[in-house]
Amino acid sequence: MDEARIAFRTLADRVEGIAHPTLRLGVTGLSRAGKTIFTTALIHALTRGGRLPVFEAAQSGRIARAELQPQPDDAVPRFAYEDHLKTLGEARQWPASTTRVSELRLSIRYATARGSLRTLTLDLVDYPGEWLLDLPLLDMSYADFSRQSLTLARAPARADVAAAWLAAVTAAPVDGPQDETRAREIAALFTQYLSACRSEKLAMSLLPPGRFLMPGDLEGSPALTFAPLDVGDKSPKAGSLGAMMERRFEAYKNAVVRPFFRTHFARLDRQIVLVDTLAALNAGPAALADLERALDGILAAFRTGRNSLVSTLFRPRIEKVLFAATKADHLHRSSHDRLEAILARLVERARARAHDHGAALDVVALAAIRATQEARVRRDGHELDAIVGTPEAGQEAGCHRFDGTEEMAVFPGDLPADPDALFDPSGAGFRGLATAVDGDADFRFLRFRPPAGIGDGPIPHIRLDRALQFLLGDRLA
Repeated sequence: MDEARIAFRTLADRVEGIAHPTLRLGVTGLSRAGKTIFTTALIHALTRGGRLPVFEAAQSGRIARAELQPQPDDAVPRFAYEDHLKTLGEARQWPASTTRVSELRLSIRYATARGSLRTLTLDLVDYPGEWLLDLPLLDMSYADFSRQSLTLARAPARADVAAAWLAAVTAAPVDGPQDETRAREIAALFTQYLSACRSEKLAMSLLPPGRFLMPGDLEGSPALTFAPLDVGDKSPKAGSLGAMMERRFEAYKNAVVRPFFRTHFARLDRQIVLVDTLAALNAGPAALADLERALDGILAAFRTGRNSLVSTLFRPRIEKVLFAATKADHLHRSSHDRLEAILARLVERARARAHDHGAALDVVALAAIRATQEARVRRDGHELDAIVGTPEAGQEAGCHRFDGTEEMAVFPGDLPADPDALFDPSGAGFRGLATAVDGDADFRFLRFRPPAGIGDGPIPHIRLDRALQFLLGDRLA
C-alpha cells in the first residue's frame, strides 16, 4: 500500500514537472550539525548572490534571478528563512535546531549553456536526521528493536548513563499485567538515557527512535510511551506489559515513521547529509565509531542509484548524495583536507554501496556561514596557525570560561594526516572528553558565535559553492 501511494504521488509530481521542472533537495543531519544554518545560507546565496567561484552557473552569470515562491504543500510548515536570517544578523545567535519537517520553494531563472532561458523549481526539504535512523525500524519486530537497543545500552560508552533505565528493564515484569504507570516510568527513563547520550561529553549518534528527543505534538501520546524490554525472541503474551509496549512500538511505526517515509523521504531527488565530525572527535573514539554506524544506517535508508524511465515516473531513486563535514571554520585551512579525509573514512562502506548502485556520492568539508577568520600568532617563540572568533558563552579553553563577548585567537590543533589513526579497533586511537582525565583530551574544538554583519551583504562561507555545484550544477547547465 505504501509503495502504491508513493508511485501515485511520484507520477503526479512528474506530470507537474513536465511544465515546471522541479528538483526536490533533502537537507538533513544529526543533532547540531547545522541543517538550519546550511539551508538559510543556501537560500541567501541563491537569492542575493555572493562569492561562489566553484558554482559555475553563478560564476558565469547565467543565473538571472532566484526568488522565493509560495509554500508548495499546505500541510507542511514553511522553512522560516526570514526569521533565521534575523536571528543570525540581529542577535548574532545560531537558529534553533531542526525539530520537524519544513519546506521552502525557490524558482531559479537561468540561461542554459546554449543561451535559452529556463526556470528550475527548487524545493528544499529540511528534516531531522534522527528521523532517518527510524526507517530501519519498519523492518524490525519489537523483539529485534529491544535486542538491538539493549546491546547498545550495555556497551561501555553508554552503560553509565543507561544504568537507571537498564535497572528498570531488569525489574519490569514483561509477562505481568499491562500497567500504564509503569510503562510511562520506563519510557521516561529510556528518553532520559537517549538525551544523556546526546550530551557534548558522549556525543552519540545512533539514538532511535528519533521522535523521543523531539516529540512535537505527539508528546505524551501512547505512540511515544514505550521502551525496549528484555523480551528475548518470543512475542509477549496478550494483555501483558510486554504486549502493551509491542503494540505501541507498532503504533509508532504506523503513526510516525511510515507517513514521513511516504510523504517526504521517498520523493527526494538529491540529498545532503550534514555531519558534526568535530563533536565526535571532541567526545572520543566511541562517539566516532557510533557516528560511523549511524552514517552507514542513514545511507542504507536512501534508495540510491541511477534512475530509469520507470523509476523516474513511479519510484525515484536519489541520484546524488553529498556528505558534508560542517564547522570547517573551527579549524585552520591546513586541516580542511584532513577533516574531509576523516569524513570520507566514516562513509567508506556507504560510498562503496552507493557506487555499486550507480549513484554519485561525494564528501566535502564546509562552513555554510563562516564564523572565524585565520591569523598567525606567536607562542613560546613559535608562529602558529590560529583562528579568530567570538566563542559562545560557556565555552572553555584551559582555565578560561568565555562570556560570549570576547573575541579570541585560538590554536585549534592539527588533525592527523592519516585518518585511520583515529579508528583504532581497541578504542585507543585518541583521548576524548568521555574518557580523558582532568580534561586532558586530544581535541577540544570550541563553538563560535555567528560573525557580525550577516544580512548586510554576501555571507562568508567555506565551500558552500562546491556543495551547490555538486547538488545543482548539472540541472542548471
